[in-house]
Amino acid sequence: MFELLFFFIILLIVAIFSSVIGKLPISFQMIFIVAGMLIGWLVTGYVDVTKPPYSTLIFLIAEIALVLVLFSDASRVGLKALENNLSTRLLTIGLPITIILGVIIATLLFPGIPWWVAGIIGAALAPTDAALGQIVVQNKKVPERIRSTIEIESGLNDGGSVPFLLVFIAIGLAAEAFKPSVYFIQVAFQQIGFGILVGLGVGLAGGWLVLKARDKEWITPEFQRIAFLAMAILTFLIADALGGSGFIAAFIGGLALGYIVKDSGKILIDFSATEGQLLNLGVFFLLGIVVLPLLFNITWQILIYAILSLTVIRMLPVAISVIGTKLGLDSVLFIGWFGPRGLASIVLALLALDELKVFPGDNTFITVVFVTVLLSVFAHGLTASPLSNLYARRISRSNQK
Repeated sequence: MFELLFFFIILLIVAIFSSVIGKLPISFQMIFIVAGMLIGWLVTGYVDVTKPPYSTLIFLIAEIALVLVLFSDASRVGLKALENNLSTRLLTIGLPITIILGVIIATLLFPGIPWWVAGIIGAALAPTDAALGQIVVQNKKVPERIRSTIEIESGLNDGGSVPFLLVFIAIGLAAEAFKPSVYFIQVAFQQIGFGILVGLGVGLAGGWLVLKARDKEWITPEFQRIAFLAMAILTFLIADALGGSGFIAAFIGGLALGYIVKDSGKILIDFSATEGQLLNLGVFFLLGIVVLPLLFNITWQILIYAILSLTVIRMLPVAISVIGTKLGLDSVLFIGWFGPRGLASIVLALLALDELKVFPGDNTFITVVFVTVLLSVFAHGLTASPLSNLYARRISRSNQK
């Protein structure tokens, strides 16, 4: 109870001084992680993230947050955004290479874990977090093409990472049950397939109903947004009940809604700035509580992987994917660095724990993911403003030559 009280006290203080904080080289997520770590140290004590009640609480809040973010981002960005050649390359070339490279390096650094656990690590840490990159996206000095590329990629690559994660989880289930992988992989593809079908069905049908209601003037603007949020939750619940992936359903549902209702993304922007931000900060507060005990599990291999995940594992695929675009080195490094890991990585890691329960290397796995997210929050939060301004100045001078 005290944790909840403290969270809302911090939330009120941050809200009051949000404009002042926004001018500082720190992010709101940094504040709430530190607040969570403080509560974890002074009040909560040791918390095992793999066991209830904290595992259940974190997974529930993070799950809802990711479903709504997947749905709103997909509807806001939409398939039309893939006309951005750089974003298309990052999603179709960069994302798979990121996962493959993450798997290879995890296998080399953690030889004691099964290769499919390395695969789960690679898939969980592949998506980037749009919320942690808002300072970059909102900096008008940064060229619009680069800003939109980062925004589109972070809006769509979390949904693109889920199928890879499901396949690795399926292989893990087969290995732990001593059964052929074929059956479990079929189940994974059924999850993907049902998720796609449910997402399309709810997104298209729900979008059509909202358009009809608007034409008939049955629906108010406020309840239109509520209807979209209800659709997001429905895609998840229906897909989950049918044995599909609720995350894929939410992602596809958002894309389908954006295709039918062209201004759905604009309507859901308010959600991202309010309810979405509240859930996001709540997840990072809880992360601060549970990550403190994990810091005692850090080895040099885990620290090296976290650093490589934010640099080589991210930057090399970006560089490969933009070959032939004549993008300058400054731009390649800028896009490569600003691929922060956040909400999606946390939820995908918890999803793997929920599906697999106990498995070889589970402590290493969860520590790697959470420490990488922790490092990312601070590294990207501290560098977002100064590096954005530095990059903008270099680009400006380059254009003047």
